[in-house]
Amino acid sequence: MNDLLFEIGTEEIPAGFLNPAAEQFHQLFESKAEKLKIPFASVKTFCTPRRLALLVSDLADRQQDSLEISLGPSRKAAYDKDGKPTRAAEGFARSKGVSVDALVLVETARGEYLQLTREVKGEASSTLLPGLLRELILELSFPKSMKWGSYQNTFARPVQWLVALLGKTVIEIEYEGVVSSRLTRGHRFMAPGEKEISDASDYEAVLESVFVLADFSRREQTVLQEVNQAVSSADFGCPAGVAIDEQLLHTVTNLVEKPYGVCGRFDDKFLQLPEEVLVTSMREHQKYFPVVNDKNDLLAGFVAVNNTGVKDITLTREGHERVLRARLEDALFFFESDKKLRLAERTEKLSGIIFQAKLGSVKEKVDRLVKLTRLLCEELEPSLVAVACRAAELCKADLITDMVGEFPSLQGIMGSAYAQHDNEDKGVAEAIREHYMPLRSGADLPVSAAGAIVGLADRIDTIAGCFGIGQQPTGTADPFGLRRLSLAVLHIIEDRGYELVLADIIQKALALYGGKVDGSGDTVDLIITFIKNRFNNDCVAKGMDSRAVDAVTSVVFVDVNDCLKRIEAFTAMKKDASFEVLSASFKRVRNIVRDNSDTTVDADLFEAEAERQLWAAYQTLELSTRKGLEERDYPGLLENMLGLKDPIDRYFDEVMVMAEDEQLRRNRLNMMTAIGNLILEVGDISRMHAA
Repeated sequence: MNDLLFEIGTEEIPAGFLNPAAEQFHQLFESKAEKLKIPFASVKTFCTPRRLALLVSDLADRQQDSLEISLGPSRKAAYDKDGKPTRAAEGFARSKGVSVDALVLVETARGEYLQLTREVKGEASSTLLPGLLRELILELSFPKSMKWGSYQNTFARPVQWLVALLGKTVIEIEYEGVVSSRLTRGHRFMAPGEKEISDASDYEAVLESVFVLADFSRREQTVLQEVNQAVSSADFGCPAGVAIDEQLLHTVTNLVEKPYGVCGRFDDKFLQLPEEVLVTSMREHQKYFPVVNDKNDLLAGFVAVNNTGVKDITLTREGHERVLRARLEDALFFFESDKKLRLAERTEKLSGIIFQAKLGSVKEKVDRLVKLTRLLCEELEPSLVAVACRAAELCKADLITDMVGEFPSLQGIMGSAYAQHDNEDKGVAEAIREHYMPLRSGADLPVSAAGAIVGLADRIDTIAGCFGIGQQPTGTADPFGLRRLSLAVLHIIEDRGYELVLADIIQKALALYGGKVDGSGDTVDLIITFIKNRFNNDCVAKGMDSRAVDAVTSVVFVDVNDCLKRIEAFTAMKKDASFEVLSASFKRVRNIVRDNSDTTVDADLFEAEAERQLWAAYQTLELSTRKGLEERDYPGLLENMLGLKDPIDRYFDEVMVMAEDEQLRRNRLNMMTAIGNLILEVGDISRMHAA
């Protein structure tokens, strides 16, 4: 056994591509090695801006031996009436390189057939690896790939070198004119030449000797050490640390092959900018880490991470400070300039921004938002009508500010800051900021009720409009992010505990578009189905019982929080063995009455005592169900339903539902239908049956 090393050396790959590519690299190798039956101990992947690599420990020298079984022609086709092999039998044997005598007859589900069974010796790994490794390069995919020169294959960036070693032996492969060898390359600036790797197991050590930390986790920890060391060596006149953003940390780690931290400063005057502006300027544009005090307040400092060690750290620091100062000067200019015009005076200019070609401008969207916000407030938060409607009126005004034009990710944040400057109500400013929340699945939800209401109105308006013009998601295409918007709607409603009839508010949202959209009931149903599917997937992803979710939403999906209460009750009740039996019986009921809708029952037609007992149990359950539904006591309702178990079991044992007498048969079917409809008021318990 030997270690296998495969390194793909390239021009600098975008930081965001590297970790997904390394994971994909790992999975592709494992699946291909498993398919080829080449055993190995473990796989470790590496990624830096200029390379993707994998190191496979204890790769077997050859494939595992296997048993090859080939089925040939049937006995009838293989032998003539005298029992001699036909051309079909001889042709099959010849195609396998054996004589007819090597074939045997075996019994199959289709009759007797000729079969060849033979042991296949595994090939040497060194023979199979060239093809396997070349396939890895060809099958790696990236968000964006490119071609170069006259070559036809694509990769994230041009491939410059390949290292392929099995132990100490070079595995020869060629890709777009690049031939594999044992020569890797060091740090582009600190050790730009080639470096020989004598054995695959030496990979990390060899790269470290030429200023490359190949392992992502180790490099990330080194970035943290460098950042903290840079801050500790600077004097801010108070305890100082670094605000670490995980996403920025990952990005920076994949921008360097060996990190070197340097701490810089900027003028205190820039601290008058909103904190998010400073952080965004540092993080998004320059990939700098902000410096904070022990109370997590921003200080006039930052930490940059270089890919190269330098002799004159002062010169490097000044370079970073100069670049950031230019950014912050622009931001400060935009901030002061924007404040000269009130948000309320900007709203009319939103008519010049298109929301969607068929749905009109952002100004038209804002007008709808104000009306939809009022409708939601009147139903859910009557005391917040004025605050929420004012926030809805101003919530998109910052889209035409210079600051948001420069930093699009600050929309909402800058609107809030400018609203405060304009002396708008604090609740209005807060709602403007929060109506974009959550930004993604799992992100923070709005804290204020006004922010939640405006956020709901914004998303429901977009969902309704897009579906109203037939722009719903298809497959993986979701240009308006309607799946994400629907999840946000669900999470906000759940978080606030709102009792909201989704179909009603969607119908009103469609009506606000007037003749621009198809506001029919079919569109409403399509939207509700779409949101319900997102709800189901989200519930299951959260660990809820999939059968309980299906039992509820297959019957009712009106109020999100009501559905959650029902699901919780079903999940708790499934632990009761009697409930499992009842669900099986109800499944039988559903099958019997599949095409019947009449619930008229004549008790005078009952012949058996079992009928009378079941009907009495049904009438008792009906009374308690009406009360339980009003109080939303779903655990109690399901508990009461268990009272049907014994009567319904006895009924099926003693009564023939499909009686020959048509009047009896119809009466019994109607009773089954009435029982089924009553149970469906809570949920379809038949879907809780395991089988």
